[in-house]
Amino acid sequence: MIIAAVRSVITYIAISVYVFITGLLGMLLATLFGWTGILYIFGHGGVRLAMFLAGIRYRLAGAEHIPLDRAAVYCCNHQSNVDPPLLFTVLHPRMHILYKAEIDQIPILARAFRMGGFIPVDRRNKEVAMRAIEAGAESMRRGNSFLIFPEGTRSKTEELLPFKKGGFIMAIKAGAPIVPVAIQGGRAAMQRGSRIIRPVTVSVRVGEPVPTAGLDLKQRDALIATVREKISALVALGPV
Repeated sequence: MIIAAVRSVITYIAISVYVFITGLLGMLLATLFGWTGILYIFGHGGVRLAMFLAGIRYRLAGAEHIPLDRAAVYCCNHQSNVDPPLLFTVLHPRMHILYKAEIDQIPILARAFRMGGFIPVDRRNKEVAMRAIEAGAESMRRGNSFLIFPEGTRSKTEELLPFKKGGFIMAIKAGAPIVPVAIQGGRAAMQRGSRIIRPVTVSVRVGEPVPTAGLDLKQRDALIATVREKISALVALGPV
């Protein structure tokens, strides 16, 4: 526990410095040259640095199901704060994310997120949230893939929480497939309410994409049920 705590402090300090330096540099280059790709290069570098310092490793199964040739919504269960950055790097080289609007309180990170095409979602305001979903669908029509956590928060057990509908509406509007993803080990890496990151191996399983082409919003609930069942089945397989 003491070693994990020390490694966690080192990780937080190192990543704070990294984000400050590369965030400012990346946004400058993106602004001057329109090179938003540099934000992703720096982003992946930061995640890999954090994983190395904290001792987080991962195993991936089902990589053949990742549709890198087209936009998709990657839909995953949510166990800990480790999940988003790890999946951002593991699943797709240019993964966009629907993120909680509260992150906008971190100026440099939030600015870099927005410049990179990430979209904030304020679930407290339905009208604003729906505009975010529309913006996400439009981004997907331009070929961008998104990561969503439909539970909306971290589950305390292996049981999935009820799914929120926004990401599924976005996929239907864009006619993009939904890729079911199951992550396990995130809770062991970082328990809810704790800032200590424990060195563990996280398991990521990717299932076959679920098509949405031809669906309308009236079929949303059936789509949610299908994707939820597929994620549950991936979780039931256990770690890779």
